[in-house]
This record gives sequence, structure tokens and C-alpha cells, in this order.
Amino acid sequence: MDHASDASVRGDFNDTAFEYAGTRSRFFRKDQKFLVETDGPDGKLATFEVKYTFGLDPLQQYLIEFPDGRVQALSIAWDTRPKDQGGQRWFHLYPDGAITHDDPLHLTKLNQNWNFMCAECHSTAVHKNYDATKDRFATTFSEISVGCEACHGAGSRHVSWARQNAKSRDPDNGLLVKFDERAGITWSADAGTLTPIRSAPAPMLRKEVETCGRCHARRGQLSEDWVPGRSLSETHRVSLLDRQRFHADGQMRDDEETYNYAPFKQSKMFAKGVTCSDCHDPHSAALKAPGDGVCGQCHPAEKYQTAAHRQHANVTPSPTCASCHIPERRYMVVDRRHDHSFRIPRPDLSVLSGTPNACNDCHRDRSAGWAAQQVEAWFGPQRHGYQAYAPAFHAAWSEAIDAQAQLGAVAQAGDVPALVRASALAELPRPEVDLIRRGLADPDPLVRLGALDAMEAIPADQLWGLASPQLTDPVRGVRIRAAELLASVSPSRQPAADRDRFAQAAAEFVTAQRLNSDRPEARTTLGSFFARQANAAAAEAEYRAALTLDPSFSPAVINLSDLYRQLGRESDGERVLRDALSRSQPSAPLHHALGLSLVRQKRNDAALDELRQAAMLDPSRSRYAYVYAIGLHAAGRRDDALAVLKTNLSGHPNDHDSLSAAIAFSREKGDSAAALEFAERLARLTPGDHAIAELIKQLKR
Repeated sequence: MDHASDASVRGDFNDTAFEYAGTRSRFFRKDQKFLVETDGPDGKLATFEVKYTFGLDPLQQYLIEFPDGRVQALSIAWDTRPKDQGGQRWFHLYPDGAITHDDPLHLTKLNQNWNFMCAECHSTAVHKNYDATKDRFATTFSEISVGCEACHGAGSRHVSWARQNAKSRDPDNGLLVKFDERAGITWSADAGTLTPIRSAPAPMLRKEVETCGRCHARRGQLSEDWVPGRSLSETHRVSLLDRQRFHADGQMRDDEETYNYAPFKQSKMFAKGVTCSDCHDPHSAALKAPGDGVCGQCHPAEKYQTAAHRQHANVTPSPTCASCHIPERRYMVVDRRHDHSFRIPRPDLSVLSGTPNACNDCHRDRSAGWAAQQVEAWFGPQRHGYQAYAPAFHAAWSEAIDAQAQLGAVAQAGDVPALVRASALAELPRPEVDLIRRGLADPDPLVRLGALDAMEAIPADQLWGLASPQLTDPVRGVRIRAAELLASVSPSRQPAADRDRFAQAAAEFVTAQRLNSDRPEARTTLGSFFARQANAAAAEAEYRAALTLDPSFSPAVINLSDLYRQLGRESDGERVLRDALSRSQPSAPLHHALGLSLVRQKRNDAALDELRQAAMLDPSRSRYAYVYAIGLHAAGRRDDALAVLKTNLSGHPNDHDSLSAAIAFSREKGDSAAALEFAERLARLTPGDHAIAELIKQLKR
């Protein structure tokens, strides 16, 4: 990041124009200022001054400062690549959409806000300083770009050390942490296999990786008092593997910026003790050797740069280590980044679950099945690789019968990366107490967090015994997640000895949300926390604050409506839902919530219309279709209800509720054959269920 000046601005501001979504934006200069004329918050053309530049290669963005302290990122960026590479042009970061003034990704909206989205990683010692009462920012930083303290922390002790005469008295040079994980470490090749071996086991806490992860991870900030070398989960909530951001095998999705902390922590290299600075210079980020030389530091050429290993002897240019093991993906249209999970190409997994693979990155005209056959011919049928958990996550995300068992096996496997075990716990369709206990005792805080996430469906009377020990966890992120879960346990049911511990962790939780009170997500999360504590007034205030920030933020809308339901204010809940629908794009969750509200008010015809819209808008949510079918049946439309269930089951063949309803509706209709078919399908989902077995016997008779 830099101030906009002749030296820092790379883009063409010589009265150039760019067309996008019906708006002609113009870039020009006046009175030594860099200006852009583009659509403003009301959709009309307005002129903004560029105050800061953001980035250098392969693109540069431009930041605009508003009177309330907000700094917003323009979505039209400059391609800084040479012209012969397609650069030296203006382009839009969302070329396949139509981002207009009412879209959350517009220049003037929440999701282009530098103070929250960008500042912590692109400047040094950032303090957001958001005033929720005035809805204003007074964000500060010690250095406009990334300086020494961005990675090494506060430098006052180091300065004092430098001014002392007897400097040798402090072996750490006054720094807050010594990045010494590589000190004295050597790598050698095993005499038989030539596999690289580290001279000492890797430490549990990887200070360097956790420090780099502060900016190279997809995460949310919990606190501004970050200290280098500590667990990232102390001050940030790291994103686990989920279907929105990752493929089933853990690879980053092309359209989601997940950065490389999560991929690297899935790698065998991380497991064996490799750190970021084994390959990269920590100050320039440059590789420590050109081309394959950086891999050759540990992987001897006589094994890994041979035709037997690469299998592409007649290909020019020959594939590199990176092209097969850390393939590139494109983000922000022109920014190509390597996925640092260092995986063996697995086209066979692409056949199973649709994940990408390095082979078909080059052989785009061939199928994944063809690539899998080639790999098997070269290396044999056993091609497991280190990341062998794709089938489990694919099973979970495709609602397979054995998803619970597969995820459980991943969660308790000792040779699976901690981040993956945490993700498997969080994805469990049903909580398993034994798995949760093991996860809560894990030395890695990510696994403890995954275990807490798995407890969302645990009955309230079991929560305290399981989660309360984490109220004093050494890692703040774990403590506050435990407090969030336990908020639903009333003080009268909390053991007296634990109340102070809960109060302290709860205070940390509230402070973390207040830090992000400029975001509707944080205000909604805090509202839900207060609602769990039966503090309706505080919950309503937070939900209302979230909707002030973003009137169409559906989680706040739905939670506020549900709060009004609990308070007996059903008509107020309906009003909130309708207001949000009038402001937003069609939203399945909002239509579904409105339909339920209308059902409770016995306005069944209107309710059915809303439930129908929800089911049509989002067929991936089997619950919407199931509830719509129940509504149709209640209205006497049995055939229509069965038709909806059958359609739902074609996309969600293992949906327990839909199968149960289909059995009941078919029997009611007198169609025993159909009921038997559905019952046998349900029996395969619930082996050992005696009630289903008895029902099948009855239907056969």
C-alpha cells in the first residue's frame, strides 16, 4: 500500500475510459490528483479521488477515502503485466457478473471496505478504531505498507537492545520471538529411498508458519493484540475446509481466496517439518533457488528429475516440480498462485468427486478417467498420496449414507493433518460424544475448535460437561468458542465453581465481536449470543444494528424474526422478513422463514407460496422441499406433496425426513408398493432400526 503519487500509480489516468455493466468509468488527473468518475452509491456518476495504491504485480487496485473514515477499494483494477502478456489495461475484478451500486461488492459497500477487509495485512500495526455509535472509522497504522513490525511485532525492545553496549546479553536481539526452527537443522536423503529426512522432529507449535499465516490464511480477526510466534488461533478464527471454499480433497477453489495457510498445513512437507523460509526468503518472498532448484535442496535430482519419475521425457518444455505438485490457480482474474498443499496428482479422485488435478491442467482435451489410467500404468494402482480424505468430504457434501463413518475415521486418524481432522469434526452430520472428547483433548487448537463446532447439535443438558473445560483453554479462540456454545446454559444450571470462568470467557467473546462491530456478521453473532442468554433486548439491539449496516443481511433478518416469534410478536417478525425481501435479490432462506411465519399465523395459502419459492430457489437445501411438501399435504394436496418429495429425493436420495414422509403419504394413499420402496431405502440408511424392519414386514404382507 502507498500514497497515490506519480511514483506509485501504475494505471493509465490520462483520460482513459472503461465500460462495465452499463457504466462508463473515466480515469483522469486534475490539480495533481488522481480521479475516477464512476457509479456512486446511488448508481449515478460521481467523481472520486484515489488516495492510495494497493499492490504492484500482477495488478494494482486503487483506494478511495470517504468522509466517515471508510477507505473503499475500486473494483476496476490496472493490469500491471507487460502488454505482450495481456497487461497494461483496465479490467474489472468481477468480469462475469454485473456489480452495480446495490451489490455488496460495489465500490461503496461493505465488502470492498479496506478498514476491515485489507488493512491488517497490507499495513503495519493497524488499529481499526471503529466507532459503532457514530458509524465512523479512525483507522491508524504505524507504517503504510508492510514493515518489520508486521512480522516481528512491536520493536521497542529491539531498539533498546540496539542502543546497549553489551548487546550479547540478549541472544534474541530484543525481538519478541526468535524464528529459530531451522537453526541447526539439516536435511539428508535416506540411503535406500532417497526420501528427505529432517535431522530433528518438527516442533508442535510452528512459530514461522503461524506468523506467516496471519496474512496468508483465510481467517477472521478476534483481537488486535497479535504477538508473533503464537498460535494463530489466539487472535484469529481460521477457516476450516468447507464446500464453499475448498474441493473435497482440500484444494482451494478457483473463485475463493483461501490463501496458502490451510493448503500448506495439509501437506506432507508441513508434517515433516518444512517451514516457509526453507523455500522462500522471508523478506522478499523470492524463492531460494531458481526453477526446480528450490525443490532440489531436499529432493535429489537423481531420483526426482528423471524420466522414470516425471514420465514426460519427450515433452518440451518438460514439466517442472511445481506444475505437477503445486499447480497454479487464477484469482482476481490475472493473479496466478500455487496451491501449497504439495500433493501427488490424483485424477482418480477427479473421477470420484470432481476435484481438479494437475494432469488435466495440461491435458484439457482428455478426461480425468484417461489421466487416471495413465498414472496407474506408470506407477501402479496404489496411488493414495498424503491427502487421502477426499472420499470422506465428498460423502459428506453429497449426503452419502456412510458420510458419518468416513468423517469419523478421518477425525480420529493419527496421520491426518490437524486442520483436516478439525474440519471432519465440524462436518459430522451427527455429533458423536466420544469423537468430540478426543478432539477436545487434542494438542492442536484447530482440532479443539472443530470439536466445539461439532457440538452445535448436542443437547443442552450435555453441553456443560463437555465444553466447560475449554473455558480456560490456553488459546483465546478456543475459550471464546466454548463461551459462545455455553451461553445457552442458564446461570442457575452452571456449577458455581465455573461461573467466573464462563464470565471471563464470555467477556472475551463479546470483546471479539465488538472489535468487528462494523460488520453485520459480528453484530448478528453477538445478537445470537445474547438470545441464548435470554437477553431479548440486547439481542434485538444487535440484530437491528446488523440491519442498519446491511438491511438485506439474511441471517440477522431471520434471527430477529425468530426472536419476535419467541416473544409472541409474530406480525413484527413477518414485517421484518417482508422488508428484507423488498430490498434484496430473491432469497431462499428469507422466503422459507416467511413461509414458516405465515404457517404459524394460519395463513396457509400465502405460506405455501413462500415455501414453494424457497424450494425452487435453492434445490440444494433438501429441508426447503421437505417443509413445502408437508405444507402441501396439510392443505390436502397429497399428490402434489408426493411429487415434491420424489423430486427432492432424486437430488437428495438419502434425506431421512423426505423418505419418512414419502412412506407415510404413500401408505395414506393406499400405495403400499411405493411405501415399501421408500421404506427399504430408509432401512439402508438406518441399519438395525427395528421399527423400520417391522414396517417393511407389514408392507410386504
